Amino acid sequence: MNGTGRLFILILLPLFLATSLVSAEEKGKIAVAAEGAAATASVSGVAARSPYFLVFDGAGTLLEAVDNPYKEARRGAGPLVVPFLAQKGVTFVVAGKFGDKMIQAMKEKDIGYMEFHGSAEAALEKALEARK
Repeated sequence: MNGTGRLFILILLPLFLATSLVSAEEKGKIAVAAEGAAATASVSGVAARSPYFLVFDGAGTLLEAVDNPYKEARRGAGPLVVPFLAQKGVTFVVAGKFGDKMIQAMKEKDIGYMEFHGSAEAALEKALEARK
């Protein structure tokens, strides 16, 4: 390998990789409303009443599975869930269905959303495609 090739590998490649990671992080996190705490779980039918939210980074790596503290709220779970997710850096949510109040709260926080039925893994793939 010549000197120019080595220069690319030693200097430019790490810069390229760092830029790729930053751009994925800049897109924010994706939350998938899920029936279980694993990526293989089914997408929950109603976002605000979801038992769990699986939080992924912008590159698709599962960061955490969080219990939904508002799943049993008597009323207004959607508008309560949105600030909870926003605090975690979520900028996109996937669920089977969203209520009108939750949609309005997400719009106010500039959080995108998508309805999807299937596994959380498949939902994540669709969300990553939608955000490209």
